[in-house]
Amino acid sequence: MNNKNLWLAITVSALGYFVDVYDIILFSAVRIPSLRSLGLPEEQITTIGLRLINLQLIGMLLGGISWGILGDKKGRLSILFGSIFLYSSATLANAFVSNVETYGLLRFIAGFGLAGEMGAGITLVNELMTKEKRGYGTMIIATSGIFGGIAGGLVGNFLTWQTAYILGGIGGFLLLFLRMGVVESGLFVNLKNQTQVAKGSLLLFFKTPALLSKYLKCLLVGVPFWVFIGLFMALAPELGKALNIAGPITAAWAILFFNIGLGFGDLSSSLLSQILGSRKKAIMTYLSITFIAVISFLSLQNASTTLFYFFCALLGLGSGSWAIFIMIAAEQFGTNLRATVATSLPNFVRSMGIPFMAILSMLKPQFGILWGLGIIAISSIVLAFIAISSLKETFATSLDFVES
Repeated sequence: MNNKNLWLAITVSALGYFVDVYDIILFSAVRIPSLRSLGLPEEQITTIGLRLINLQLIGMLLGGISWGILGDKKGRLSILFGSIFLYSSATLANAFVSNVETYGLLRFIAGFGLAGEMGAGITLVNELMTKEKRGYGTMIIATSGIFGGIAGGLVGNFLTWQTAYILGGIGGFLLLFLRMGVVESGLFVNLKNQTQVAKGSLLLFFKTPALLSKYLKCLLVGVPFWVFIGLFMALAPELGKALNIAGPITAAWAILFFNIGLGFGDLSSSLLSQILGSRKKAIMTYLSITFIAVISFLSLQNASTTLFYFFCALLGLGSGSWAIFIMIAAEQFGTNLRATVATSLPNFVRSMGIPFMAILSMLKPQFGILWGLGIIAISSIVLAFIAISSLKETFATSLDFVES
């Protein structure tokens, strides 16, 4: 490939992930004002808000599977075009909702559309770049996504919720036009006409225990990320009260600081994996940072709001192995399943927020919200350590192989 085509692929993939994270963070930031404007009483805002989050997560889970299979059967570009069109349409329509039912339906559709963005982008870029340098492509994509989170937090804080959704929808349509010049992955083109190879087949996972085991291990590696962004940051006001923080804590600011830390984490962890020549060592390093950060975070009794938000950023820094998690998952599997894995895995991780909320509800009466979250977080980190230690190292390995 010439440099122009490669950089265009990296740019549109990076902007796609920017839009992905923008939307996820945006809803957390505008949840309360948007539901208030729809006339919901205060006592229903939390329960209805959680229901809308769950609808979006279900949409992402189903979308991740669907877009991934499509990407392995029809090509990586089919995801990049279809997913952003669906997301943009739903998000723009979100600005004009007048009832909760329509709001929920559009959040589901937006989640379904967004599900293909990061996995498709990383799959395409990894297959276009040289095996020694592809970590840098993923680093650029992941870091751009963090700016999307920061933008979502700022827009949610300073603009009306309707304006925030309009900006997201228009941005998505602009990105759709930018993608017109992107070229397809050469590895997929070579595989396309090989009719004897099963492409995007879910049956392969169930027929081959080794593939299913590898998929589940990759899933466990990514779970801690969503524990912190989906539980700790979303429930930051409740955590602030439990820790007797000297001042009001908002989810929007907690998410903003978390994403600032996450930006540095994604950038530095990707660089570290290139310097060490190891994906596994980089992930283990950042899991260790997260373990230390969460123990310290849970001990912040009577601290200042500044210190609280500092530890939100530190948790974000430790969670910066998110980019390497998706890259190592893409590198573990053959070309005929790579898009399915890389696109579905992040959304399976995100959907873990649903059972985690149920587990927290069971733990909270006995342990309180503070240590209920602590038990979930520490358990997820320990399981991630076990999972990553049993996966093979994939740094600079060839991606030109198939699963059978």
